[in-house]
Amino acid sequence: MALLEIGDGAPDFRTVDQDGEPVKLSDLRGKKVVLYFYPKDDTPGCTKEACSFRDAWSAFRKRKIEVLGVSAQDEKSHRKFAEKFSFLFRDTATTEKKIVQAYGVWGEKSLYGRKFMGTNRVTYLIDEKGKIAAVWPKVKPEDHARDVLAAAG
Repeated sequence: MALLEIGDGAPDFRTVDQDGEPVKLSDLRGKKVVLYFYPKDDTPGCTKEACSFRDAWSAFRKRKIEVLGVSAQDEKSHRKFAEKFSFLFRDTATTEKKIVQAYGVWGEKSLYGRKFMGTNRVTYLIDEKGKIAAVWPKVKPEDHARDVLAAAG
């Protein structure tokens, strides 16, 4: 499945965060939402990216922008990752892969010559009406939150 494009409606979803609390995208309508997809909890690139959102957390809060991390691990893995690095944003579970498939970020990857299926590092900015406002198909993990903040205005 292809990535969503600017102007597309953001597919609604229902899941849980690292604390087992329900998360439903349509409940966030009226706010900008950063939906950032990453491959795996507590790996080098994913940790850099998540820490960039952690470090910019107050700027996102001031602008009333919700930040949701999404990967295919379960809530227990997300909780351990969030506690280890003191994340304040919500990290959501998609163990059945419905969300990553709906957003076109599930696909073939290659590591050390081995091919496998996994979550690609992609970020969407969703506007207050539930439409895709920006897409980052290629992400530099350590600077990413700053780039998203600049685009969110």
